[in-house]
Amino acid sequence: MCGIYMHCRMKRFQHRSLSRICFWKKQSYANYHHSCITLHQSQLPNRDLKRFLNVYPNICFSTCRRQLTCTLTCTPISLLLNKQHRTYSKSIDLEMAMPVTLSEIKKFLNNNKIGFDQGYTCLVLSCPLCCGKGSSLSKMQSFFINMTTGMFLCHQCKRSGSWQLFQDYIGLQNATEIAPVKTKGKSAIFSQAVLPAIHVDAADEEDIKKAHELWAQGIPCGDADADTRNRVLEAFEIKLIKPETLKKYSVRYKDNCLLLPWFHIDKSLAGMKILRKSDESQTDITETSLPRGEQRGGLFGWNVITRAHEEVVLTATELDAMAVQQETKAVALALPHGISVLPQEVLAYLEQFKRITLWFNNDVRSWDAAKRFGKKLNEKRCYIIRPKDNRPQPFQALKQGLNLSQILQSAHALGHKSILSFRALRQDVFSELLHVTEVAGVKWKRFTQMNKLLKGHRPGELTVFTGPTGSGKTTFMSEYSLDLAMQGVSTLWGSFEIRNVRLAKMMLTQFAQKSFGEYLSEFDHWADKFENLPIYFMNFYGQEDLKKVIDTMSHAVYVHDIQHVIIDNLQFMMGMDTHMDRFWKQDLVVSAFRKFASVNNCHVTLVMHPRKEKDSDMLQNASIFGGVKASQEADNILILQDRRLTSQRGKKFLQVGCL
Repeated sequence: MCGIYMHCRMKRFQHRSLSRICFWKKQSYANYHHSCITLHQSQLPNRDLKRFLNVYPNICFSTCRRQLTCTLTCTPISLLLNKQHRTYSKSIDLEMAMPVTLSEIKKFLNNNKIGFDQGYTCLVLSCPLCCGKGSSLSKMQSFFINMTTGMFLCHQCKRSGSWQLFQDYIGLQNATEIAPVKTKGKSAIFSQAVLPAIHVDAADEEDIKKAHELWAQGIPCGDADADTRNRVLEAFEIKLIKPETLKKYSVRYKDNCLLLPWFHIDKSLAGMKILRKSDESQTDITETSLPRGEQRGGLFGWNVITRAHEEVVLTATELDAMAVQQETKAVALALPHGISVLPQEVLAYLEQFKRITLWFNNDVRSWDAAKRFGKKLNEKRCYIIRPKDNRPQPFQALKQGLNLSQILQSAHALGHKSILSFRALRQDVFSELLHVTEVAGVKWKRFTQMNKLLKGHRPGELTVFTGPTGSGKTTFMSEYSLDLAMQGVSTLWGSFEIRNVRLAKMMLTQFAQKSFGEYLSEFDHWADKFENLPIYFMNFYGQEDLKKVIDTMSHAVYVHDIQHVIIDNLQFMMGMDTHMDRFWKQDLVVSAFRKFASVNNCHVTLVMHPRKEKDSDMLQNASIFGGVKASQEADNILILQDRRLTSQRGKKFLQVGCL
């Protein structure tokens, strides 16, 4: 038996024809944890029971007149959504993407008498799940609730999840709160709630186990003899990092690998980054992470953090963090994903700091990432090293013999989003003039001809892509977005026309550039590589509400730092609506995506069907289905022309229009 088991001793309901309600499970689900909870009907009112049935839909029930007890078995939706095996595609959880406001979070906590402190990005409280709701805030402040998404995280009991899941947990505790129940001729009966066991992905658990094994076999660099240490430092080109710095950050080595550890908030090992050099004659160094993919807990350098620290420097790489600490004596941490994404789990680690300095590289992408991360971390406490030629990333500055302390002192406040004076924009203008090529955007490597026309892929723009039915729009857009994702552009796919499985299969084939029908034995090798790409998928198909799609995109931009969103295609997402003019509706949808791209500084690509034209006529800007709103709002228009059926030597080609 599995799921959550409840053995309830219920009083009679008010309904005359029903004396008891009997529940049983509809089907079993293997490999799910379970626990037992004893309830009383007086503690579970009808309205709570109805909500419980809505939360756990896998329940059948019937009525019986002489049943003294009833058994309820159910499986939470959150457990059903968990996958038992690692997948190479990453879907945006719709439950996690449901919007919630800070006022709603505070109201729920106050109504349930849960005390909290408001931090910079999270509400901080003692864990009501493992410590109880009556625990004082000073006893254990290890529970964090993100003020933007409602995601909760407890460093004590290791539970985390969406705001809806937290509400369900508290609802279970309220329903099973310890209290005496009066019965005739019997002693008082008590009830107690036991929450479901924490589910851990099997693949992540295996990676963490492997990381612990490597860590146990590794040799601390700080304790190694001078000859061995110099050989390792020279092989990885880090001779400028001193032995005491390596020892402070607990860096180890094993064979031809350098082990850079990540630590949980309780200083336990969470994972590691492995720098590997297969041959001493080669200069290329490969990087791998354990655990792989997005599920990386902990921070490099957290083992040096104490509760007394109030200032910290965040860097993109582990070598940068060690360089900052060594030369400036400031506490420095390395982000687990570099400048690609700042996970919301990391925000809980950084809640104690009153000043955070972001020191990345001096290119445009690093500058944009610093401003984006600063908004997530709360602009009031963030400082940025502005990009200049004499202010590279820390380890490069150490190699060039620059004064890192002087560069760190030059950090400027991020500023307020409402300031629009030229003084606030001056550095941005200078940065664009200094890095003209980089400002043009990320260059394509598989479509080099597009770099001559579009110059690059830039954030904050809207691209409209159209072409005849069956011409290969989705196939092209798949490789188009894959090219950018391989260069670090975080991508969110909204495929409303084909299923995510088919899309992921197509992208994996394009990524490996081979058919897996003949090379199926290489699937795991390429899937592991594909999994490390910053590509995510919206779990939508067919017609969908615009507000729900925009909310999901906003959630992904905040949580995963998405820089490119593809909507394929717009007509499938809109569906058929007889209550509104379809052209007017399409204009509203295009306008909403245009606003989203501008506000979130995120590139949005809309795939749209064209109007029905003569086969002999080529498609033009005016051929886009609907009104002129799409072509007016777009910064770029891509038209896939297919002339294979109209002439003997006809070809497919891409027509580019930049507005």
